[in-house]
Amino acid sequence: MFIASWLTACCAESCIMVKNGCALLLSCEHGGNLVPEPWHSLFNGHEELLTSHLGYDIGIAGFARWLANQLHAPLHLAEVTRLLVEVNRSPGHPRLFSEFSRSLDRQTRERLLQLYYYPYRQAVVRHIEQLMADHGRVCHLSLHTFTPVLNGEVRNADIGLLYDPQRPAEKSFCLLWQDNLTRLAEGWKVRRNYPYRGTMDGFVTLLRRRFPAERYLGFELELNQRWPLQGGKSWQQMQCLVRDSLQQTLGR
Repeated sequence: MFIASWLTACCAESCIMVKNGCALLLSCEHGGNLVPEPWHSLFNGHEELLTSHLGYDIGIAGFARWLANQLHAPLHLAEVTRLLVEVNRSPGHPRLFSEFSRSLDRQTRERLLQLYYYPYRQAVVRHIEQLMADHGRVCHLSLHTFTPVLNGEVRNADIGLLYDPQRPAEKSFCLLWQDNLTRLAEGWKVRRNYPYRGTMDGFVTLLRRRFPAERYLGFELELNQRWPLQGGKSWQQMQCLVRDSLQQTLGR
């Protein structure tokens, strides 16, 4: 599989399998704040935004690579900043392009999609199709972090599990995962479909429409950025907590 320099795919030799023969696939749509050279001028004077949550999900890339290694699972990680093009939004979504790229002419915006948007999504779709052909079912976990405060409101969770309540397998999985997280956690608050609804516009939501519920389980894991920003032992504990609880939920 061809992977351009702005996209990394860490593919382990084998995938974790759940009891029913379901392969685990990880993805990270907001893994980096890279601005490829042709687009540097768009951000002149606004470089600090690239290092904020507006530019990428703080702390998620390192965690995603670590988790993929720990679980021997394949990982697709997008490194281009979402301020250039937002790979977790559907075509036509008002936030597909940011204030920095929205004013580009139509041909240039299409070039951004062809270079950075479609290749990432197509690579994930092809991998899911391959895993389905080999193993029957796929558990897809999309990894994210969220800001501790948004518009003056403190987010009341440490970990969020996003899913579609209308898909029974996803609901059962998240209920069990929440139970496992809560049992292992040291006072951390775990909530379902928070700080966002699992059915909001996003890559996983699109994939649910493409693949049947009996063969595709799609989730988004949201971690509060206060922990990677704080770093140290607490952040290490949270990462291990996610790994251990996910292994238990997968039946390992």
